[in-house]
Amino acid sequence: MHNIDDLKYLMARLRDPDSGCPWDLKQDFHTITNSTIEEAYEVADTIERGDLKHLSEELGDLLFQVIFYSQLAKERDLFDFDVIVDNIVTKLVRRHPHVFPDGNLQGSIDPQDKSDSAVKTNWEQIKADERKQKGQGGILDDVPVGLPSLTRAEKLQKRVARAGWDWRSLQGVLDKIDEEVAEIKEAIHVAGSEQAAKVDPHVREELGDLMFMTVNLSRYLGIDAEGCLRENNHKFERRVKGMESVLLESGIAFNDASDEQLDAAWEAVKLAEKSRR
Repeated sequence: MHNIDDLKYLMARLRDPDSGCPWDLKQDFHTITNSTIEEAYEVADTIERGDLKHLSEELGDLLFQVIFYSQLAKERDLFDFDVIVDNIVTKLVRRHPHVFPDGNLQGSIDPQDKSDSAVKTNWEQIKADERKQKGQGGILDDVPVGLPSLTRAEKLQKRVARAGWDWRSLQGVLDKIDEEVAEIKEAIHVAGSEQAAKVDPHVREELGDLMFMTVNLSRYLGIDAEGCLRENNHKFERRVKGMESVLLESGIAFNDASDEQLDAAWEAVKLAEKSRR
């Protein structure tokens, strides 16, 4: 069975200037970032679909991205794979003093309070200290800009909430969502027409406020907004495919169906799902 050293050797061969792969030789840090994001999503998708049989394959694709970056860095004398491993082990040991109290992998287990709340508080304090050491004094300084928008909104909100500024009740969040719905309705009304609303920057701003508050509701309820929307995407996709089947049974193509036929097919799919629960 192959091991990590074999994978590192394979990557070096792919990047060999004389005998390597032309495509791999053209790549740099910037050109493979999209592939990294895609591979991470494929891992998540495999897990959410319950396709654990293929999870090891998807994790391998994601690991290959790390190996690729390490090879690129090694060629520029920046760092190599071993440095990546050393950095993450060192950081995780530092962030888990309740498991590694002596600051090393062999340390004995600390008998201190290891409740979820205590561990979480300690974790956040350690991360805050790390940010200060990097010169990141603001509570939002190191929230990555490149995150998916829902995920980043949730992280921004969590940071502020941990600093003490959060909603006092669920009802307050719900009331604010109602307020944002009213404001976007007003903005659309002020725009004067549906066509004008489509290009009105104020309508766009109010829509963003509503989306942001929806994420706030997810966060307040302890529901992962990104995962929640992914699940809903899967549900919508499943139902549309079901609609196609229902319509085809009547000899109707989806694109040719009337609004009434589409609505009826949608309700039929929902009813079928409900009966299977």
